[in-house]
This record gives sequence, C-alpha cells and structure tokens, in this order.
Amino acid sequence: MKRLALFVPLVIFIGMGILFWIGLGKEDKSVLPSPLIGKAFPQFILNTVESGESTNHLPQEPVLVNVWATWCPTCKAEHQFLNKLAAEGISIVGINYKDDTFKAKQWLKAYGNPYLFNISDPDGQLGLELGVYGAPETFLVDSQGIIRAKHVGDLNADVWQKMAADFEAMK
Repeated sequence: MKRLALFVPLVIFIGMGILFWIGLGKEDKSVLPSPLIGKAFPQFILNTVESGESTNHLPQEPVLVNVWATWCPTCKAEHQFLNKLAAEGISIVGINYKDDTFKAKQWLKAYGNPYLFNISDPDGQLGLELGVYGAPETFLVDSQGIIRAKHVGDLNADVWQKMAADFEAMK
C-alpha cells in the first residue's frame, strides 16, 4: 500500500501535464485584443516626419493608422502593399515609432510614401498610449476618430481582405 502511495504524485503530475497540453491549443495567438477598440484615438501633439510641423488630430475621414519603423524588417515587407492601398485611394497615416527622423525621411524617399502624413514618435509615447507591442501594427479609425479595429503584424492582401469591408462600411 505504501508503494502505491508513491505513485500518486506521479499520476497527478501526468494528469496536470495532459490538461496543460490540451489547453495550449485553444488560444488564438494571432489575435492580441486591444482595450482601445470602440474608444477615441488618443490625443497627441507630435511633429510630422516630412515637414517637422506639429499635428494634433487625424483627418476627419476613415483612415488606417500604421505604426512603422526603419529598423523593422516586417515594415519593409508590408510597405509595398501600403503603397498599393494608397494608390487605390485608401487614406493612411503613419506613426514612425521609436525611430530616427532622418532615417525615416530617407526610407520614404527610397521606398515611396503612402502616408497622408507621418507622426514622429521617437520616444514611443503615442505608441505606449495606443498599446503598441511593436512595429508594424495597424489601426482602423473612423471619421469620428474612434478606433474600430487593430491588426498586429504586416498588413498584406489576406489581412486587408478581412479588414476592407469594415473600412468601406465606415465611409
């Protein structure tokens, strides 16, 4: 009987391991929820990358707000698609996140500028208020300045196909 009691902790450990293993597969790791969905885009007064002028509001139209940086390889991968969206008439505002303004200007000159304007956020303060995990991230913002959706990772044709209906409904 004493020998049997020695196996009880092992059985409990194996049972817990099985439960943890089953639980790992249930979480959708592609979705990072944002507490800002349905709330106003944070107030900001930041300089733009292009001209150095201060801006404190988004355009009063539906826009994509794209968080990007020159140090981000995924941002480079998505940039061509952002240029394509801009050419199709989609309004995009950039947030140059924790980056050097001179490098950002050079990047836009080399790869094209799909943005209406770029907010320079060198210390990441606006990114912090938006709950940015890193670059790239894209927010769908309606004409009233309300955040309607957030996507973490590169914006590509597959992702846009899912977001486009929401964007068009905001017009």
